[in-house]
Amino acid sequence: MDLAKVRTNNVTIREVELSFATVLGKLPGVAMQNRMYRKLCMSVAGVLATAPLFAGPTIGRQVPQVSPIHPAKAFRWPDGKRAAVSVSFDDARVSQIDNGLALLNRQQVKATFFVQSENVRKRLEGWKKAVADGHEIANHSKSHPCTGNYAFSRPNALEDYSLEMMAAQLDGANAEIESLLGVKPRTFAYPCGQKFVGRGLDVRSYVPLVAERFLVGRGYLDESANDPGVCDLAQAMGTPFDDMDFEQMKDQVEKAANEGRWVIFVGHEIGKRGYQVTDTAALEALCEYLKDPAHGIWLGTVAEIAEYVRQQRASKL
Repeated sequence: MDLAKVRTNNVTIREVELSFATVLGKLPGVAMQNRMYRKLCMSVAGVLATAPLFAGPTIGRQVPQVSPIHPAKAFRWPDGKRAAVSVSFDDARVSQIDNGLALLNRQQVKATFFVQSENVRKRLEGWKKAVADGHEIANHSKSHPCTGNYAFSRPNALEDYSLEMMAAQLDGANAEIESLLGVKPRTFAYPCGQKFVGRGLDVRSYVPLVAERFLVGRGYLDESANDPGVCDLAQAMGTPFDDMDFEQMKDQVEKAANEGRWVIFVGHEIGKRGYQVTDTAALEALCEYLKDPAHGIWLGTVAEIAEYVRQQRASKL
């Protein structure tokens, strides 16, 4: 048998030998006459042929890169949909009831509202109506702690929190929301999108606290939509759509649709376009676009879509 022509899963010993000869300055014919060198070439050929994690080009072929367990392209949204979109708003701001609720109801779009009980009390009857209309009410903490780098949060800075304090924030907010509105939140949004407590060597992530209590923990100011096959639901990414026009919103949806992803839009005020304000006209146009069957988008609340993602992934284990 001509060992130089032995092919192991498309990697020949001759190919390995030629590569070694180039590196070591040996002549190929001479090298193959050396028994130890030949064994080395055979061993390396076998390793290269069976090493899918090899990071870089191999001799004679390209090793496929490791794929996610559940890549978005393989994930199947219901009814052949191309992508999923959730519309969410934070803080229970007054304009969400005064300007947004009627718009969403007119469009028959169910949104997810990540609320603070203090603000819920300002429009309590309106929030009760939102619940009755089928919108999702979710947790956004009791007092909205963020980094002390923000002046508004300095008296309530995450750097001064412990995990025990944050657990009390989550549980206290749940209890107050349930008392006021009769619903127990299933999802949570990180205030300011920040997920830590403490300083320096004492910094801790509070993501595990969220994972213990909620189906979803949603971020903010993230750079991508969620890959439903691999995303950590306790750290789902949120895409801001405040201060966007409709075309900018649509671009985010189409990018997600091309990749089979899930966009969770995040807004604050609802009114005339501006800083932390979702434009009413753009929001209405977005709702109409998302509902059009021709675009193949599943429009649902954060909890609704997350539950589907969880079930689909569990069924593939």
